[in-house]
Amino acid sequence: MSATPFWNPQQPSPMPSHRYRDVFQRVDVPLTTRIWPGNRFERAPLWVPVDLRDGNQALAEPMDTARKTKMFDLFLRMGYKEIEVAYPSASQTDFDFVRSLARRRQAGALPDDVTISVFTPAKPELIERTFESVEGLPNVLVHLYTATAPAWRDLVLRGSRAEVRGLIEDAAELVAKLAEQRGGECGRMRFEFSPEVFNLTEPDYVLEVCDRVTEIWDACADRPVVHNLPATVEVATPNIYADQIEYMSRHLARREHVILSVHPHNDRGTGVACAELAVLAGAQRVEGCLFGNGERTGNVDLVTLGLNLHAQGVDPMIDFSAVDAVKAVVEECNRIPVHPRHPYGGELVYTAFSGTHQDAISKGLAHHAARAAELGVPESQAPWDVPYLPIDPADVGRGYEAVIRVNSQSGKGGMAYLLHTHYGVDLPRDFRPGFSKVVQRATDDHGREMEPKDLWELFRRTYLVPGEDGAWSLAESSFAEPRPGEHRASAVLAGPDGSGQRVAGSGNGPLSALTAALAEAGIRVDVQDYLQQAVASGADSAAACYIRCRVESGDDRGGGRDVWGVGLDTSVLTATIRAVMSAVNQGLGARTL
Repeated sequence: MSATPFWNPQQPSPMPSHRYRDVFQRVDVPLTTRIWPGNRFERAPLWVPVDLRDGNQALAEPMDTARKTKMFDLFLRMGYKEIEVAYPSASQTDFDFVRSLARRRQAGALPDDVTISVFTPAKPELIERTFESVEGLPNVLVHLYTATAPAWRDLVLRGSRAEVRGLIEDAAELVAKLAEQRGGECGRMRFEFSPEVFNLTEPDYVLEVCDRVTEIWDACADRPVVHNLPATVEVATPNIYADQIEYMSRHLARREHVILSVHPHNDRGTGVACAELAVLAGAQRVEGCLFGNGERTGNVDLVTLGLNLHAQGVDPMIDFSAVDAVKAVVEECNRIPVHPRHPYGGELVYTAFSGTHQDAISKGLAHHAARAAELGVPESQAPWDVPYLPIDPADVGRGYEAVIRVNSQSGKGGMAYLLHTHYGVDLPRDFRPGFSKVVQRATDDHGREMEPKDLWELFRRTYLVPGEDGAWSLAESSFAEPRPGEHRASAVLAGPDGSGQRVAGSGNGPLSALTAALAEAGIRVDVQDYLQQAVASGADSAAACYIRCRVESGDDRGGGRDVWGVGLDTSVLTATIRAVMSAVNQGLGARTL
């Protein structure tokens, strides 16, 4: 073991790690040269959801027929064509569900191109019960399994390699015999074999057993055999599993008539990576569950796998365009919530709270809209390249309302995006830092997220109606243009203490006339910037005016404050007046002259 570098001060833990062996001490991986690292995804494998069998076995409250039917119908809507529906010999509920599918088939309510997969151990009485369940179903895949790894052979089956192989051969021959007895339906029945715990089984033994099963079932072009190689318990890094799959893909007999399938679990948290590398290594079929339900840490997640392909420009051949509806059915049937950070389907996976993320996303969305306009295509068809969002949330039925949300970690870009998106107010870039501090103080005080309506209310109180109970305001204001280029303003200036003072002034425009009138009362407003924008399209849209200025009173003696004021009204003049008074209140607060 190499020495720990000086920059790593970590110390040995009290964990008894010495009790465990790495995978190379448990199973030989004979592959010495590998092709899979140079391969790329070109097409989707055949996806097989096993939620109704493997996933169901992992539930504290297994599904009843109604819940199973609801999830099965979801699979049909999404486009799955091979579905493992039950372990018919395990319970009456599972048996009855398969029979309900047979009745649907007889009623013409089951698509002709959907294959029903049923699962059975290599025990004669259970195999026979399984065949009873599928009577009347023409498209059937009988999935036979037996554990083959040494620990399972020794401790569970209590048989030698030869004895376990004999058990498998007998079971495979019984499956073939019972299929033959189905007569006309036999030609549409296919078979699958899983050497359970494949990833801990000796490679030569797996090949020996699988090749013998291929021979018994007489794999051919019209009826290929599925060999499913499960990582029943994850024990190694994904590259090891890929090596094991490539080795089998290279050496299996009648390879052109074998569909190589994988069934990764997620004990190490790398089930998705195992499945992806296995496909690169030659796997053509993947079994898993929607959102990864399964024993222990679960089966591989078919939602993540499918949308990972989508994000790389490869059609997953499954419809995930309403991912929230999919999630709702899965949560109802499993009675297990999907985590908010679950890839693609979690509530928060397209949401940014961080200020730097929000800024990048808002700029990216604006660029995407502009790019779509340049190309003359809808935004949903334009190439996607938005920072922090690997796919367009709209692809899976999400809107943009929740892409940016504001809390104490957020920045100026996030609150600006929400105000613009929900209220049409496009805050000037130089205006944003000041309001961002107001938002920061508010979120720090209550520690909660700010909904758009809360953000708008804070913006309104701060700038549009500041200090309603004690603010500077104008009453009886009037503006006139006695001659071209000369404007006059006259108003009653009401102070925070309720006092009123008539003021008047003139200038080359209404804004300069108003600032001159305020100066008469000792309030100096030096306008530095003025911006005006429409809040929405149309002639009757409200106008938003932003004024940046230095506000001084008679007490400031050359001091004063640089502030922004905001006004909103369908009249541009009224919006301007309100922006000036907003700035006065920002600069002077509730002070009297």
